[in-house]
Amino acid sequence: MTTTATHQDTVLEPLGRRFGALLTTTGLANLGDGIVQMGAPLVALTLTRSPGQISLLAAAAWLPWLLLGLVGGVVVDRTDRRTAQVVALLARAALLVAGTWAALAGALTMPVLVGLVLLYGITEVFADLAQTSLVPDLVPRSRLQAANGRVLAVQQVCNAFVGSPLAGAALALGTGWVFGVPAAMAVVAVVVLVRGVRGGYRPQRTTASRPAADVREGIRYVAHHRVLRTFVVAGGVMNMASTAYFGVFVLWVVGDGSRVGMRAEHFPLLTATLAVGAVAGSLLTERLVRTLPELGVMYACWFACVPLLLVPLLLPTIPALSVAMFFLGLTNTIGNTISQSLRQRIVPRALLGRTSGAGRTISYGLMPLGALVGGLVAEHAGLPTLFVGATVVTGLATLYPALTVHRGTVEAAEHANTDSTDTATSTDTATSTDTAASTDTVASTDRAASTQPA
Repeated sequence: MTTTATHQDTVLEPLGRRFGALLTTTGLANLGDGIVQMGAPLVALTLTRSPGQISLLAAAAWLPWLLLGLVGGVVVDRTDRRTAQVVALLARAALLVAGTWAALAGALTMPVLVGLVLLYGITEVFADLAQTSLVPDLVPRSRLQAANGRVLAVQQVCNAFVGSPLAGAALALGTGWVFGVPAAMAVVAVVVLVRGVRGGYRPQRTTASRPAADVREGIRYVAHHRVLRTFVVAGGVMNMASTAYFGVFVLWVVGDGSRVGMRAEHFPLLTATLAVGAVAGSLLTERLVRTLPELGVMYACWFACVPLLLVPLLLPTIPALSVAMFFLGLTNTIGNTISQSLRQRIVPRALLGRTSGAGRTISYGLMPLGALVGGLVAEHAGLPTLFVGATVVTGLATLYPALTVHRGTVEAAEHANTDSTDTATSTDTATSTDTAASTDTVASTDRAASTQPA
């Protein structure tokens, strides 16, 4: 579905140098993410083979969204968004330095590792919300699909294609490298952001309000918005099932007691195929939505994940898993790009942080529960039972938006967003030599990336 004439334009506006700097920062931050996210479970395998304990890492990674998603959204709406991202990345660097010290001192136990992942997730809440909120201030409205596609592709490439193999290499050098290398990357990301994205990016507020009122407003907006409410609920359930699935997936693939029997240092190469599919998806999305119904493509990508999730169970071989990972990356990126761009057209700029925080509190907040339930089911009923159950839940959750949100629903939401004709609110427009800031807004997609489908 395409509702704006900009999709028909033959001359595309440039994304600009500021967006290029933000994209570089995103790549560096996600490169560190990939090392930590892949390295932490591999380190944990040296400490335990218990599905319940392994699943605690996934629960800890996503719990901050449940606890701080709303707070993070309010902070992003009330502060300079570039500054918020800088502070979050610096806090991340300091945390990883502490983790490096713990590894070198031989003090890295499962409780310490879980705590490290939990604190890392807190920095991710603020960094991600701030980064997402900056995108529409840096690119023209007509290129939102392209900008989002590039962001998601860079995230996947740096996270899975580069970061995951680097995690294996870092682990081979020593556990301290798993945390030390991402610490350095976070510092470099801050330097690029400060030098490349100059100016102020504090959102303009039309009325004064208390933080608690901002939280309530964000919740009310999502709860009463027909499109956002549907996507947040469906995305939350899908994320919960996906986290239950992938939180213990490493036990199915890696080690002598696994079904596949892959060596730990080779596992990151398998997940790297996810990033290859993500790159292909990012290149295809803009072309697909020019020729095919937007919602149809998005729903098709979501439904495609259902049979793909059964592949590791039915064909537990490395070639079959590689193909499944490739298409999960492909469909995940296409679906997320469309979903994120859709939200960018229907949420007012002034509510950007609050609605993103409220949405992610629900959609990401259910993921810790999914990880814990997944570990419990795998511990007592086995991994195959967990995989089948998570796949069925994913399919049922996808039906909800597919049956309730249609083209007319989205068009009505777009027309209701008065920001579509407003001017950009970035305070940097007077000094920037780049493309004018977007006249629209952005709301983060409420489906998690990484190995989560759609």
